[in-house]
Amino acid sequence: MMQVLTGSIVALVTPMHENGMVDFNALKKLVDWHIKEGTNGIVAVGTTGESATLEIEEHLEVISSIVKYADGRIPIIAGSGSNSTAQALKTTSESCKIGADYSLLVTPYYNKPSQKGLIEHYLKIADSCDIKQILYNVPSRTACDLSPDTVKILSKHENIIGIKESVNSIERINKLMDISNENNDFLVFSGDDESFIDLLSLGGHGVISVAANVIPKGISEICMFHKDNKDHAIKLNKKYKNLYELLFVESNPIPVKWMMHKMGLIKNSIRLPLIELDKKYQENIISEMLKLQLI
Repeated sequence: MMQVLTGSIVALVTPMHENGMVDFNALKKLVDWHIKEGTNGIVAVGTTGESATLEIEEHLEVISSIVKYADGRIPIIAGSGSNSTAQALKTTSESCKIGADYSLLVTPYYNKPSQKGLIEHYLKIADSCDIKQILYNVPSRTACDLSPDTVKILSKHENIIGIKESVNSIERINKLMDISNENNDFLVFSGDDESFIDLLSLGGHGVISVAANVIPKGISEICMFHKDNKDHAIKLNKKYKNLYELLFVESNPIPVKWMMHKMGLIKNSIRLPLIELDKKYQENIISEMLKLQLI
């Protein structure tokens, strides 16, 4: 039976040893910790999970391991997008075989397809892979913007069940919520920690969060309280405002991995071309983490 997808979904980091190899022991501990802290779902090997630098075999091994470690306790969303339709199709198909509940498909980056090209890309995958799929729009990283009009067309396919939208625009979120209201099964998630509470206020279904890597209980509570205690949710969200900003002082996942290392959750390792957090940001981050009692 398909698990309900709503609330706080962590865009999980991929922990690594000092030599850059995946640290599967740390990965298992992270999965257990998230379930204990109230996280509602896990994205395996998305942008935050360093999908850009994992080899295909590693990519699938990490997804498979997270599926195994979660053991059906919460839904697992496989990051399976690519700027090659053939590769995205293959990774999505393999993710389905290894037991992922959903797949997350970023818009093809770098090659800048047209809206018609995006429709063909997504429909090809949806027609070919029997797994429920979530569109992912993050033009700040891909140089490709999936328009709400295109989303409306794609939402009619039975295998395309939602979108992670990272553009911070009330107008855009309203258009996506209109699509959701016309098609009750279509889910709208925020991909922007700083503004996700606005999406919740407009009826959105949750957040796919970087911040949940360090404050899983906090993000989960904001999503949960927003239904019946909005004032508390808004107050709690305000408490984390500085943290949200600090998570993006350099390219994600540089800051979040550094924070998690300071929390003792993972080793201090990230793959080139990304490098360790610049020293000029470290003092501010330590100060905020102490204030929030994360360390």
